[in-house]
Amino acid sequence: MTFRTLDDAGSLSGKTALVRVDFNVPMEGGKITDDTRLRVALPTINKLRDAGAKVALLAHFDRPKGKVVPAMSLAPVVDDLEALLGAPVRFADDCVGDVAKAAIADLDAGGVLLLENVRFHAGEEANDPAFAAQLAEIADIYVNDAFSAAHRAHASTEGVARLIPAYAGESMRRELEALDAALGNPKKPVIGIVGGAKVSTKLDLLKNLVGKLDKLAIGGGMANTFLFAQGVDIGGSLAEKDMADTAREIMAEAASKGCEILLPVDVVVAVEVRPGADARTLKTGEALSTDDKILDAGPETVARLNAAIDGSKTLIWNGPLGVFEVPPFDAATVAAARHVAERTKSGALIAVAGGGDTVAAVNHAGVADDLTFVSTAGGAFLEWMEGKPLPGVEALSA
Repeated sequence: MTFRTLDDAGSLSGKTALVRVDFNVPMEGGKITDDTRLRVALPTINKLRDAGAKVALLAHFDRPKGKVVPAMSLAPVVDDLEALLGAPVRFADDCVGDVAKAAIADLDAGGVLLLENVRFHAGEEANDPAFAAQLAEIADIYVNDAFSAAHRAHASTEGVARLIPAYAGESMRRELEALDAALGNPKKPVIGIVGGAKVSTKLDLLKNLVGKLDKLAIGGGMANTFLFAQGVDIGGSLAEKDMADTAREIMAEAASKGCEILLPVDVVVAVEVRPGADARTLKTGEALSTDDKILDAGPETVARLNAAIDGSKTLIWNGPLGVFEVPPFDAATVAAARHVAERTKSGALIAVAGGGDTVAAVNHAGVADDLTFVSTAGGAFLEWMEGKPLPGVEALSA
C-alpha cells in the first residue's frame, strides 16, 4: 500500500494542519507519568512548524463517551508538551466551532495549539459526517500521526481525512514502513513469534500468519493449548482445552501452506507463580502432576528458536514465551529477545515487535532500542497482523 506523507504536501507556509495525535497518556493526580506518546509526536510537530504551518493538535483522552467530562480534559498535557517542544503551546476549550477557529486565527505561523478532547463530542466515535465536516472546516490539511487509533473508523481518524488533503505524519510513516518491511514486502525467510495466554484472542492472527510466514513459534499459555491438542500432558497448566480442535486445524493449515510450527520441546514448570519459585525443566511430554504448571519455555526450546531466527531475515513478534513478569519465568523471553537484538544490530535481521505485553517484555529484556521497530500501537498493530484493513490508514492511501 502506498500512502501520502508530508513530503507530498507541497508548501505549507501559512496553512493550518489538523494533526491527529495519540495523547491518551497515563496520568496520576493530574500529572503525566509517562510522556512517551508526547515524544513520539515531536518529529511531526517540528516538521510542520519548520514549514511555517499552524499546528492544531487533535487527540482523545480516556472514555468520556460523547460528553464533556472535566476530569478527562487534555489541558494538563500542555505544560509537558511545552517543555518537550521548547515552545509555547496554546489550548482551546473545544476542538471545533468558533472556539477552535478563533484559537487558530490567533496563532502565528509555526505556532502550536492543543484542542480539547475530541471524544467530548458524540459525533467522534460515531464517525458522524457532520462532525467530520466541522473538523475539516478548521484546517487546510489533515495529518494522521496516531497509528494506535488507525483501526478505528472515527471522525478524527477516517471521516475528516476524506474531506481535506490528508497525509501520514512522521510517526505514522515510520510505523507503516516498518510493518510493510515485516509482512507486506518482507525479506524472506520470515519467522513469527506469537505468545500470550489465549488462542481464542489470536485466532484471526494465527490464521493470517500461517499463510505468510515460513516458520511460526508459539509460546506462552497458547503453546499449552497446542501441546494439549497433540495429546501432551500439561498438568494443571493454563490452557483452553475447548480450543484443541481449532489448534489442530491451525497446524493442518500451516502444514498445507508450508509454514513450520515451532512448539516447545522442553518446558519450565512450577507449582506456584511467584518470584523465585522452585522450578524445574522437563522435556515436553514428561508426566506432570495436577499441581504442576508450565510457566516458561525451556533452554532447548530457546536454542531451537534462536537457530530458526539465525536462518531468517525477518522477524515479527507478538507476545512473550512465558510468564515474563515473574522471574525465573522470564528466562526464555529474555534470552530470545537478546538474541534477536544481537542479530538485528549485526544487520542480519529485520525485527518488528508490537502489542502491549511484547513492548513490556522487550523493555524488560533491555533491548527495545536494538530492534528495528517496536510498535506501541496495541490494537491497531494486532489488527494489522490479522490482515484486517485499518480505516485510518486506508484514508491516507495515495
